[in-house]
Amino acid sequence: MKKFDAIAFDIDGTLYPNYRFYLRIMPCSVAHIPLLFAFRKMRKIMRSVSYTEDFYDAQARVTAEILRKDPAAVKRQIDTCIYKLWQPHFQGLKPYRGVRETIEAFRRNGYKTAVLSDFPVGDKLEGMQLHGIWDVELCSEQIGQMKPALKPFQRLADELGCPPERILYVGNSVSFDICGAKNAGMSAALIRRRFSFSGTGGADFVFRDYRQLEQFVLG
Repeated sequence: MKKFDAIAFDIDGTLYPNYRFYLRIMPCSVAHIPLLFAFRKMRKIMRSVSYTEDFYDAQARVTAEILRKDPAAVKRQIDTCIYKLWQPHFQGLKPYRGVRETIEAFRRNGYKTAVLSDFPVGDKLEGMQLHGIWDVELCSEQIGQMKPALKPFQRLADELGCPPERILYVGNSVSFDICGAKNAGMSAALIRRRFSFSGTGGADFVFRDYRQLEQFVLG
């Protein structure tokens, strides 16, 4: 009997190593360091709060408060210096070995597949040649709240048409991915490429190679 009906994935650090993307954007990001630091601080704040306003407006307002600048100007700056500036650097980004083969194996065996990320997913998936193999593609900008809040995981379950307990969520962050999925009633698998003394957040499975994940689900 199948353990799950659907397998869902985080993207950054889960489908590919974060450092590869950071190295790509480093030269073009140097000129925008104050914005990037404020953007990172803003996202930390917004993870613990639910906003009723448009997500892009909310993140611009909070970032503007940190920078003490006009929200409209900051919104344009985030769009130009983060979203649009980073977009070309996803092209040719290499995923971890075995990612596509594992996902295709899940699909052949009747599992639904999905991605849920805290950043727009389309350009990343196309850049890694991982587009067209997902039943559901979701990001925080669509949902209005970021992991580990319940809302993104509840939306994921709704879009997949599966009860949370029949979904395995795969991620690299204990705080955002594993704890978020477990709190939503899902099973969780943690990808950990290096030895770590930190905990696993109650992950149901810990792996370093996608062949191990494939065996855990299909074995």
